[in-house]
Amino acid sequence: MSENTLGAFMEEELVSQPEVWQRAVDQAHLEQLLPSDGQRIAVIGCGTSWFMAQSYAAARESTGKGVTDAFAASEAFLNSNSAGRQYDAVVAITRSGTTTEVLQVLAELKGIVPTIAIIGDTSSPIVELADVVIGLPYADERSVVQTRFATTALVYMLSSLGIDVQQAIDDARDAVTAPVSEELLDAEQFTFLGTGWTVGLAHEAGLKMREAVQGWTESYPAKEYRHGPISIAAPGRVTWLFGAQPEGLDSDMAVTGALYIHTEKHPLAELARVHKVTLERARVRGLNPDLPRNLTRSVILDASA
Repeated sequence: MSENTLGAFMEEELVSQPEVWQRAVDQAHLEQLLPSDGQRIAVIGCGTSWFMAQSYAAARESTGKGVTDAFAASEAFLNSNSAGRQYDAVVAITRSGTTTEVLQVLAELKGIVPTIAIIGDTSSPIVELADVVIGLPYADERSVVQTRFATTALVYMLSSLGIDVQQAIDDARDAVTAPVSEELLDAEQFTFLGTGWTVGLAHEAGLKMREAVQGWTESYPAKEYRHGPISIAAPGRVTWLFGAQPEGLDSDMAVTGALYIHTEKHPLAELARVHKVTLERARVRGLNPDLPRNLTRSVILDASA
């Protein structure tokens, strides 16, 4: 398999993000399917979807729409638990609609609290469990490593909050096709940082690099970085910030010798750029992010195990 053939699905999917995001914006403006303002909600997911849940939760609360908590589906303390938190609705994010932990949560909540599922595969079992289904089939993917479904789901959710993502769409058009520098291809280590709703993006960027490149990658809230993790910053390594920069971080990074990336581009477009960097780093290492080591498109657990 040639280098350019590796990750062919991932490339097609990540490059399509600006157009697919626009479809999600239009769909969100037509629909009113997410919980209304003032409702107390939980958002659940696994892996990438959990990080998108974190971003949506932070954005919803910061825009004054209501209490919003994000949980990994396997560790969700919801209405069905005897000591659980009480929510007016639960939103589940899942590309495949077959993730065991998500299905278990929705089954437990059936008839107890309204549930909304945001999914890529609209023929999946989750459509029988969720009270409301938001289908994004045009964002579904063949690559195991997620790119466009996750970002499209987040664009849909942000748009439903009244947040304008046009800059993200415009900035991403260049981000998904820009050449990747040798410095980024050869870097030994990456750390991704975020603030507010972009903390979830930082965690997602780190996960992409671990999944596709098998690389040493970390992620933190930006203000936490100087509480220890900055000690690993060094020449040949990269620290990449999404969103607002904490005061003085650029000066502190300058003395480490690491490559520090912080641009005026929209954070979602920067995540799309990370997708491109990740793909090219995988290719030069002979790795196929469409079929990464030890991973499958959906985690389906054996109920008898």
